[in-house]
Amino acid sequence: MKIMLARTVYPIALIAISVGLNSPAPASAFAADSLPAESQPADSSVIVDQITYKQTEHNGKPRDLHIDWTRPADWQATDTRPAVVFFHGGGWVGGKPGQFEQHSEELAKRGMVCFRVEYRLLDKGNNLPPATCVEDASDAFCYVRANAERLGIDANRIGAGGGSAGGHLAAYLGMMDDAPVDGVSRKPDALMLFNPVYDNGPGGWGTKRVGEQYLQYSPAHNISSDDPPSIVFLGDNDRLVPVPAAERFQRLCHEAGLKSELRIYEGQPHGFFNASKSGGEYYRKTLAETIAFLQEIRWIE
Repeated sequence: MKIMLARTVYPIALIAISVGLNSPAPASAFAADSLPAESQPADSSVIVDQITYKQTEHNGKPRDLHIDWTRPADWQATDTRPAVVFFHGGGWVGGKPGQFEQHSEELAKRGMVCFRVEYRLLDKGNNLPPATCVEDASDAFCYVRANAERLGIDANRIGAGGGSAGGHLAAYLGMMDDAPVDGVSRKPDALMLFNPVYDNGPGGWGTKRVGEQYLQYSPAHNISSDDPPSIVFLGDNDRLVPVPAAERFQRLCHEAGLKSELRIYEGQPHGFFNASKSGGEYYRKTLAETIAFLQEIRWIE
């Protein structure tokens, strides 16, 4: 099912979903059609749909941006389930939301609702900062929170997760000063970060793009006491995210009074956590640690 919204972003007019709400929306509110068969998971214990969260333009052309929405088969719109919004990696210039498809399905089996965000990518041929990336990430997260009651989730238990540049986007939302839109906060309630490029200051990853504007983009330089708890996964052979940078991030979080966990995996390079790497060994290990973290903060049993 693809849900097309009349409004550009949030708040939603009214979503009426064939598997959920009984009250129909106005005919103009959305147009629905079936997802391609390959978009449906083989496991019938979860449901996947696609939502259009934003209508914008890219390279001078109109463009719809989507969220893939994964939830348990017994989901109802009246639920108040914990949720996580995932952002894919790819250096802000590549990647696809499918990176976290398996994570989403496994967490949905444990009762969570998961969202995988499509965002505009930067052109490889320039050195512009990731302004559109963080804008889309913020809009997607606010969309999910603004529509929590329609999406069957708890507006106060929405986490953000991501890998590499997607980890940057998740951490950006978590660490930057909140900027509510129409009273809707963009700050996640927990962070799950997979080798995140969250230090964009001098000497950090992404410096060529952000330059002297790094304070506007670098999560590691914007940690404060109102930020969410976090867990970070990193290989000690990562050439983009040095272990000392991750240790510094954790130390600054602790100094701010925040819960922050760091898991270091010996000999592992950047991207080690993906299901396609090492026969899925570290995907399974980091997923188990993610589940344990969510249990610690009492989001799942």
